[in-house]
Amino acid sequence: MVSALAALGFLLLLPGKLATDADYQSVAEVLTREAEPGDVVFLYPWWTERARLFVPGSLPVIGYLHSEKDDLLENPRIWLLEEPGLPNASAAGSKDAFLTGRVSDGATRRFGHLALTRYRNGRARTLLFSGVNSLAQAHVSVERAGDQRSECTFDGRAFRCPGELRVAAEWHELLYAPWRCLSMAPPGGPDRLVAEWTDVPPAALTLLEGGIIWEHAPRTTGVTPLHVGVEDSGPVRSHATLTVAPGTEGMQQLTVPPSGNASRSLKVWTQSDSREGREACVSLRAFGPSTLGGAP
Repeated sequence: MVSALAALGFLLLLPGKLATDADYQSVAEVLTREAEPGDVVFLYPWWTERARLFVPGSLPVIGYLHSEKDDLLENPRIWLLEEPGLPNASAAGSKDAFLTGRVSDGATRRFGHLALTRYRNGRARTLLFSGVNSLAQAHVSVERAGDQRSECTFDGRAFRCPGELRVAAEWHELLYAPWRCLSMAPPGGPDRLVAEWTDVPPAALTLLEGGIIWEHAPRTTGVTPLHVGVEDSGPVRSHATLTVAPGTEGMQQLTVPPSGNASRSLKVWTQSDSREGREACVSLRAFGPSTLGGAP
């Protein structure tokens, strides 16, 4: 009986703790006036999904499990939209994790049950190159044993390759997080699916990221490790490989070795002994210094 009364009391009090449509509309008006290209809206708690109905369509909205740990490297400004009065709001993930490396850029503004604060993102860097954005400029092929190569053709949206393989820029989910990445499922066996760019600019930080999408990631039986590699075909001839073991969820990351101050050719490839369930999501990005001048 006590539990039932407590639950009833909770339900009766809850409407008074929720943001109204008018609250969200007021926030949307501020964002429409003041948001700049590259800005994002960050939801706290992450499950306050109703905000997505009101945020201007030009602004990405960040809100998923463990999103407080996301560096948001491409976003120099973050609008933190909080609904602090919600029950268990503090259990949505550490706010300290979000605040690390970020500084407020103005006072917090309140709209009913909502609080809006703009932050400068000290983790952000200037994006110099993105394989996803530069897909049309890539050279894509299937590399086979004996240095044999089968070329792929670009149809304006994706590269079509022999064996029903393809390389396309798509949105996918990896461990709840949305990623815009290159869909590069491997051919299977020793063959490799390859994308190469010939003029990647010199960068302070170059990242290769790869993972398995959707429900395929947790599988541990009937699948083989996914290997995602990068090779510098310039004078340095460096290479690095990350391996996604069966059952590994989320996007994995490695730092590509630097190669001085000149542009270079970079080749990204995927390989797995079996292509079954190895739906690969791959990203190659090159960054300049921190947008706040803190990191080299």
